[in-house]
Amino acid sequence: MKLMLSNDDGVHAPGLQTLAQTLEQQGHQIHVVAPDRDRSGASNSLTLDRPLHPIHLDNGFISVNGTPTDCVHLGVNAFFDGECERVISGINAGANLGDDVLYSGTVAAAMEGRFLDKTPIAVSLVGKQHFVTAAQVVIELLPRFEQLSLPANSVININVPDCPFEQLNGYAITRLGHRQRSDNPVLTTNPRGKECYWISAAGDVADAGEGTDFHAIEQGKVSISIIHMDMTLHGAQSDVEQHFQDLIRE
Repeated sequence: MKLMLSNDDGVHAPGLQTLAQTLEQQGHQIHVVAPDRDRSGASNSLTLDRPLHPIHLDNGFISVNGTPTDCVHLGVNAFFDGECERVISGINAGANLGDDVLYSGTVAAAMEGRFLDKTPIAVSLVGKQHFVTAAQVVIELLPRFEQLSLPANSVININVPDCPFEQLNGYAITRLGHRQRSDNPVLTTNPRGKECYWISAAGDVADAGEGTDFHAIEQGKVSISIIHMDMTLHGAQSDVEQHFQDLIRE
């Protein structure tokens, strides 16, 4: 398969390196374009206030001084136009569970691959050690994904427990769980006496019930969630239309 790889941890991140090597060993043709540094939490942002400067590295990867979405946007529309069938984003060092997907650069990079022929994939390791396990999971699942017919604008979000592959407790098809509100930003002062803030870590788990991605990880299982970019609340449309009926014109 012809694959485009990206991430939000940066072009030199071990998860990306492991994924690229593993896929190449399996005979896949890969193209890699990723941020020049860690852009975790960049979500779906595009860089519009300055030009982007790609750098072609010795290993064939392309480094871009932009966001994960910038990277895949350039890959799809400029660098590898017509050369790739699917985007795989990762392997992220850390979970992308529940509400994490709202902020995740890993998931955002996958989303930007929605115009290619095959459903994009975001893959995250719930830790920072066993990237080989996550890569093996991708290899095992790719043939199965080939047989799926998913709705347009969907993304496959995979989270893998941080353990050796043989210790995985299987797979689960999951829905997104939910986190509590995060802690308040931390107020501090820089060495010049200027007030500044650090954004706190994500909130604790609020919904980790059976069937959620959080629950699957707790059980030692690989979580596979199918998420969708259509953010319309279809179930509320009829009620809202009735409430504004006097303003609506045919």
